[in-house]
Amino acid sequence: MKSIILLAGLGTRLRPHTYSKPKPLVQVAGKPVLGHILDSLAGLDIGETIFVVGYMGEQIEKYVAEHYPRMQARYVEQTEMKGQAHAIRLAQPFIDQDVLIIFGDTIWETDFTRLARVQGDGLIYTKQVQDPRRFGVVLLKDGLVTKFVEKPTTPISNLVVVGVYYFRDWRRLMRSIDTLIANNIQTKGEFFLADAMQLMIESGAKLEVETIPVWEDCGTREAILKANRYLLEKCCHAPAIEGSVILPPVYISDRAHIVNSIIGPYVSISEDARVENSHVRDCIISENATIENATLEWSLIGRDARVRGAFERLNVGDSSEVDFSSPTNNGQ
Repeated sequence: MKSIILLAGLGTRLRPHTYSKPKPLVQVAGKPVLGHILDSLAGLDIGETIFVVGYMGEQIEKYVAEHYPRMQARYVEQTEMKGQAHAIRLAQPFIDQDVLIIFGDTIWETDFTRLARVQGDGLIYTKQVQDPRRFGVVLLKDGLVTKFVEKPTTPISNLVVVGVYYFRDWRRLMRSIDTLIANNIQTKGEFFLADAMQLMIESGAKLEVETIPVWEDCGTREAILKANRYLLEKCCHAPAIEGSVILPPVYISDRAHIVNSIIGPYVSISEDARVENSHVRDCIISENATIENATLEWSLIGRDARVRGAFERLNVGDSSEVDFSSPTNNGQ
């Protein structure tokens, strides 16, 4: 089996953080979203992983090379944002067997042994949600997909596609994508994978469904902080810290510096970050960030950012500075 991971999106909903890094490299619970995705694939017999990258794709390549040096990786650049199906088509020359396709902005839990039991042409992973209007959904009959609907305005199904797809009949998938693009079948100006899969169904393909218990979207600040909460509930880490109070669950890098502060619950602090005289909860503090004399909650603080004297909910990008302290407090 081969895998394709789609990572070329601009991540506009996660700005300002995605001005300086690709969306899949935003930190959550101690590692980038991409790291959680790659860890979830451990144990699968994947001969090659094809990363479709775009904006600042060299950062993706560097991260994979440093943290997953044994992975058989190939990189394909999507220079025009023409959609998911267009991205997959760029990887088409390298696909010669069944394929697992993954969107690079979600975290999920599933038992991949289900793949060995697929009898049809593919398997679509789904999750039941209360409000499916922001997502693509599937309609079923006798356990097989009959229709894909993108962002329905009326409640026709609560089964949302989560961005993980397995195609046993990879040739039919690629033919459908070719047809989609040749006939310029677009949704909202892009070539959607859902439309290609609909063409597969209309040509007789049988696509099965596996409903999973856990799916965390990581496309917005609120969503990524929610995913951080979920992952910290599963596994937290904190070194011995004197003079501060740690309220689990948290993840604190062994290389972080915590001084006279209250940390937690639901806080992730990356390497070389510094938190001093502060109280932070429900926050993600990225590498080399500095928080001083602040009370923060539900905040996402970027790499190399500095925050002083705040009592706020903040969304601070990389290499930024936010200073609420008075001249007396900051020494000026």
